[in-house]
Amino acid sequence: MPRTRTFIAVDPGPGVRAAAADLQRGLARTGAEVRWVAPEGMHVTLLFLGEVDDRELPAVCRAVAEVAATEPAFTLGVSGVGAFPNARRPKVVWAGVTEGADALRRLHAKLEARLLDLGCYRAEERGYTPHLTLGRVRGEADGFALVPELARHATWDAGRAAVDEVLVFGSVLERDGPVYTVLGRGELAGAG
Repeated sequence: MPRTRTFIAVDPGPGVRAAAADLQRGLARTGAEVRWVAPEGMHVTLLFLGEVDDRELPAVCRAVAEVAATEPAFTLGVSGVGAFPNARRPKVVWAGVTEGADALRRLHAKLEARLLDLGCYRAEERGYTPHLTLGRVRGEADGFALVPELARHATWDAGRAAVDEVLVFGSVLERDGPVYTVLGRGELAGAG
């Protein structure tokens, strides 16, 4: 059976993406080897489903649309920079979600419950932390090179964006990075 690498996310908008790309260019000046997320691929993930049987994708898209319709459109604010597992040993560099985080957590919880019922999602052990991934650090030395810069950008601000839909993405891993395709959309209540 064909399968599609699938995730559910919201779009941070062109203004936030442009500000994040500027930040990436600044952080890249450290010389640290980081696989930066392309601006057009930036998103705030709600759930990563992994490989989903293509026959289950219509049900996933329906579930997303039904859940999205129960939550109001909201404003997403992105500011501050940090890293997973922590800012002293960065492996993933991210921008924080400072406005709209509660709305994202509610969507995550509702979507998780629906997709667990469908049987095409396995709950993650770590809690959900809304964020915008900027890049993945190649090695430990590269992470150490970024530490002072992350601290300097603690108050960085990318601005705000209106979020009026939840997107289901398919992802194909190419040599130059992942290529995303929108498989489905769920309009938030009051959007449009």
